[in-house]
Amino acid sequence: MKWNKLRNLLTSFAIALVTSTAFAYDEPFVNLGQTSFLDGGPPDGPGFYFQDYFQYYNANRFNDNNGDKLPLPRQSFYATANTFQLIYLSPQKVFCGPHWAVNIILPWLVNANINDGLHNKVVNAENGVGDLTVGPILQFDPIMGANGPRFVQRLELDFIVPVGRYNPHDAFSPSSNFWSINPYWAATLWFTPKWSASTRLHYLWNAKNTDPKVSFGPGVTSTQAGQAIFGNFATEYEVIKNWRLGINGYFFNQITDTKANGRDVSGRRERVWAIGPGMLYSFSQANALFLNTYFEQDVRNRPQGNNYILRYVHHFN
Repeated sequence: MKWNKLRNLLTSFAIALVTSTAFAYDEPFVNLGQTSFLDGGPPDGPGFYFQDYFQYYNANRFNDNNGDKLPLPRQSFYATANTFQLIYLSPQKVFCGPHWAVNIILPWLVNANINDGLHNKVVNAENGVGDLTVGPILQFDPIMGANGPRFVQRLELDFIVPVGRYNPHDAFSPSSNFWSINPYWAATLWFTPKWSASTRLHYLWNAKNTDPKVSFGPGVTSTQAGQAIFGNFATEYEVIKNWRLGINGYFFNQITDTKANGRDVSGRRERVWAIGPGMLYSFSQANALFLNTYFEQDVRNRPQGNNYILRYVHHFN
């Protein structure tokens, strides 16, 4: 009986301590490392492209605003997600310039598991379908050199539509429960026919959440996650025919404060960067397999862990 009282007291103390700390995790799930090598253009011309992403993420710490571990008895988090993407690239050009295209992405199966050592009274997770991403694309033709392409780029304006599963009582949900606007620019530069570098640079704007997480407190009726810039970067080399090895990474930096009831809340800005090895195997011009790994660093107001992404690309000829 005494042990139960002591355990309840320690649990209440930990919950009070954590909720008084900057426990953020406000931003939606976005493309951190899902795309990497040869990202500036499609590999096989106009038509329909299907991509399947399988992602595994694991972390053993939840970081606060100073990059320190939150005071929880245990900190274990892992998640798997399977995401479908469908792209149509038209052979038609817009004003004799880039090709128009359309993008649809849906994380149809998101499964997360958390152990905070307190029977998940502080940190818990919801599983299910994630949010839908749709957007128009302007894909430019590659600039060609004597031995192949030298540079290719793309512009896209994505909208994240909150159709997924959301629970305001959970620290992690597949859905953000708010709309987001996410434009980006992607490009690939070839130094030689076998060696290239790619980047994808994003801006993120988030609308209000009118059913905010309960961790904000009973008097908060709306929240708005801060704006952010983020991106992926990668370079690879074809070591033997159809096999490319390289280095890939990503970063995320929240540049404005999260708002609660229209007012800025300091100490909740999220930040992370990651780097790791990757590989690309091309079965043919129309089929490719990517494997990218990332080890996160300098994390603020997010979990800190390792990210593994397996991606298959198919072009319907």
